[in-house]
Amino acid sequence: MNRYRMIAFVLGVGLILAAATMVAHHSVAAEFDTSKKITFTGTVKQVDWGSPHIYIHVETKNPDGKAMVYKVEGGAPNPLYRSGVRKEALKLGTIVTCTNCSPSKSPTSPNVNGRLTTQDGRSFLAAPAENN
Repeated sequence: MNRYRMIAFVLGVGLILAAATMVAHHSVAAEFDTSKKITFTGTVKQVDWGSPHIYIHVETKNPDGKAMVYKVEGGAPNPLYRSGVRKEALKLGTIVTCTNCSPSKSPTSPNVNGRLTTQDGRSFLAAPAENN
């Protein structure tokens, strides 16, 4: 009987861990308003290269002239690295454009999701928001 209890316990813990992993990840549509698109150009102020997503902080000016820092969300570091994207490739102070960015559904969040390109046309984030 103890053997069956141990098997049930291990299976139960495995199911709980699997469920926690599924709940932890979010879809693009869950966090971002994909029906609204914005485009902006600004200067890279910070690059956060960590799990589960990388973030590039881009400072730009709002139409009223005030500074705004958007956090452009990228994919997970490991797949980006494997596809050739390197943190060192995007220097602080680089001017970038975020096109077709979906803003966060939260009105107070500076997070956006979209395609990030440098002035010379190089794409930094490997995939547009629809594919993340």
